[in-house]
Amino acid sequence: MPYTWKTEVDVDETIVVLMNVLDKNTELPNWLVCTINGSISDSKPEIVKYFFEEVKQHIPAALKYFETTM
Repeated sequence: MPYTWKTEVDVDETIVVLMNVLDKNTELPNWLVCTINGSISDSKPEIVKYFFEEVKQHIPAALKYFETTM
């Protein structure tokens, strides 16, 4: 079930989760990618833009999971 980001703090928490998962694993689990893609679809455009800015800054390797929703 997707989670709608309402604030930049919501996105920041997602970024931390992504960084932690990728620190321990080489790939993101499918459930996490699906959940984040749902958040991208359901959240306001300015929050989604912030998400992509933060991914590019902190974990650019993760962009490949979300390129189709950009």
